[in-house]
Amino acid sequence: MAVTATSVFMATPVARLTTIPSSTRNLNFSVVRCMSQPPQDPEPSSTEASKIPTPPPMTTPTPPPAPKVSTKFSDLLAFSGPAPERINGRLAMIGFVSALAVELSSGEGVLSQISHGGVPAFVATSVVLSLASLVPLFKGVRAESKSSGLMTSDAELWNGRAAMLGLVALAFTEYVTGSALV
Repeated sequence: MAVTATSVFMATPVARLTTIPSSTRNLNFSVVRCMSQPPQDPEPSSTEASKIPTPPPMTTPTPPPAPKVSTKFSDLLAFSGPAPERINGRLAMIGFVSALAVELSSGEGVLSQISHGGVPAFVATSVVLSLASLVPLFKGVRAESKSSGLMTSDAELWNGRAAMLGLVALAFTEYVTGSALV
């Protein structure tokens, strides 16, 4: 025997709001309301009650498992992979700060720093920083999983992008003017 609830619809008149004078207002507008009523069947007997299935207990749905992260070298260094922009941004941040520091201390511009022995230091820094950035990626750890608070992975990406633009702008300005910026 199926147990169902019935609904009762009730229409009540409501005054329509218009700019018509009060003597000619129309009251034929109505609102429909729905009220649920319990079933009208009597209590089921004990034999009928044992036949009614009980619903399963409510459980919270488990979240889907996180997608497996690839640790292949070609996937990490792919154009859309996690490594290229992050490594380039880190190198640009270090390069921009060190270029300004050397320029303030010695007065040499970026281009003269590179031409007077800066290439080996740049290559060594690039190799060490790239390897240090790739080791966690090979273990399956992503920067997004470790970021919280003020130091987020998005902040690092935006700072790296700003440093890339700043380093290029610094070199371009010094090239155009022919002298160091400071």
